Amino acid sequence: MKVYAVLWCLLLSLSACQNNNASAGGTTTTTTASTSGVQQLAGKTMGTTYHISFVEAMPANLQADIDALLIDVNQDLSTYINDSYISKVNQAEDWIQLQPIKSTTVLYPHFQKVYYRSKEVYRDTRGLFDPTIMPLVNYWGFGYSGNRLLTSAESKIVEELRSLVGLMKIQERMKPGDADYLYLKKFKPGIQLDFSAIAKGYGVDVVAELLEQKGIQNYLVEIGGEVRAKGKNAAQELWTVGINTPQDNAEVTDFKAIVKLQDMALATSGNYRNFYELNGKKISHTINPRSGYSEDTNLLSASIFAKDCMTADAYATACMVMGLGEAFELIRQKEDMEGYFIYGTEEGGTAVLYTDGLKAFITNL
Repeated sequence: MKVYAVLWCLLLSLSACQNNNASAGGTTTTTTASTSGVQQLAGKTMGTTYHISFVEAMPANLQADIDALLIDVNQDLSTYINDSYISKVNQAEDWIQLQPIKSTTVLYPHFQKVYYRSKEVYRDTRGLFDPTIMPLVNYWGFGYSGNRLLTSAESKIVEELRSLVGLMKIQERMKPGDADYLYLKKFKPGIQLDFSAIAKGYGVDVVAELLEQKGIQNYLVEIGGEVRAKGKNAAQELWTVGINTPQDNAEVTDFKAIVKLQDMALATSGNYRNFYELNGKKISHTINPRSGYSEDTNLLSASIFAKDCMTADAYATACMVMGLGEAFELIRQKEDMEGYFIYGTEEGGTAVLYTDGLKAFITNL
């Protein structure tokens, strides 16, 4: 479950924003509004909500176009839709068609963009961002199979499931006897993909790109707490968002910091809300693909800033697996990213660590 980076300009409307995977397949329009020179749209998608603010005049059919686009994204990426392309990949034993060799039309474009970007992040994080972790996520009770909290865990089962984890165990291949298609080849039955740690960020990006195609250059887009901003608001100031206080009893409007976004995206991941206890040990949804077990570090939340939200989303998840020291060093060395990390102290309090590039844009509360 993502830590919500809530839009500062929509506090009241976002206070009810929660992650509900039961409705992850579709997109439902809920509201449209115009306030103080800012156009606003809101709806439901990916088991959560979206909120969009922009300064320019409302283009015709904009919300219908956004909803149709997000439905297409879900049809490629949602594990909650039985006939989505990712579900077909997960159901396949070994080979599944990906793309006609001689076609200039890209099939499953949303899947392909997320899949290839995931491979890049997988390599850069040495496998700590790994969409094939789905079997382990399901075993621990955090996946699409529904909440099934364990009463005991068996190391043998964990080791068996770990053998299914590893994004390089899926490759693009020419299938013997078929020269017309490029296939995805799963090197072991039971390997499954889950893009939940990157899909919302990608959804933000495609909506932002649609807005720009329609001539909108001053906007703020949010899906499930992941955001991307461009230009300025109606007051000619940078768009502003809040980073939540990482406590399980904190309200979604309880912020640790306020951040100005200058043509960038922000995604936040944390482990302090979606967890349970097993034999006195905290089991969070942050599963380490190397060990197969819940990662237990003092890092409470990782907020990553990047040019696109898909990248920010993926690295925020990877950082939670890494822990504070490794995560900070990874992001600090990247010229195109910034990071804001909230961690627990030995005294039971919280502290923050952030990269130098954020100093001009952050206000601590």
